[in-house]
Amino acid sequence: MKKIVFLSLIMCILLVGCKRNKNELVMVTEAGFAPYEYYEDGKIVGVDIEIAEEIAKAMGKELVVKDIFFDSIINELKSGKADMALAGMSITEERLKEVDFSIEYIKSRQVAIVKKDSKIEDLSGINNKKIAVQLGTVADSYVTEEKITSEIVRQKKYLSMIEDLKANKVDLVIMDELPAKEILKTNTNLKLLDGYVFEDSYGIAVKKGNAELLNKINEVLMNLMNDGKIDEYVIKYSK
Repeated sequence: MKKIVFLSLIMCILLVGCKRNKNELVMVTEAGFAPYEYYEDGKIVGVDIEIAEEIAKAMGKELVVKDIFFDSIINELKSGKADMALAGMSITEERLKEVDFSIEYIKSRQVAIVKKDSKIEDLSGINNKKIAVQLGTVADSYVTEEKITSEIVRQKKYLSMIEDLKANKVDLVIMDELPAKEILKTNTNLKLLDGYVFEDSYGIAVKKGNAELLNKINEVLMNLMNDGKIDEYVIKYSK
């Protein structure tokens, strides 16, 4: 009898610990992606945080931001541990099989960063070079699927890729244009190659079938875009 009571108590504790607060809107991200989400004075800020705050406000909820590895984001949504993901996430056919996406709110270009003394002069020279990408991103998928090189270095964080480039461990980095430009502001020994490798679109991801939340997100996004607010956020956090 004591064993049954003890096990019941443990189950109650676990259930209470797993119960979600209905007054919270939980967002997952990977906060190393300026200007979309990054740390400033110990707090996560950026374009996506501003957008998420507006969504939470429209729903009368408190925004809770969880910083996790990018390749864990979809599992957080599928398991119900998070409500939505804003992480500069590209809308791809592969991801659409696992989660639902909002309307497109950012169109992003993927660019190549090299050292200023690199022998790579333009994008035609990136084939068969040692390329760094962030694990699980659209750049990772592109380099892998297009087979432009057999030497791919996958890092969890963007700063790790940049350090690899500066230390001559890789020949170039492929990443989003806006955060790439932010990186160049403090790394004068690096440069962007002219043009872009490919273009993609960002959306907000939710668990499949969560139409109520998705409709509210789309409503807020439309209002923000019509008012020019998202462009304002991008400019604000790209300075």
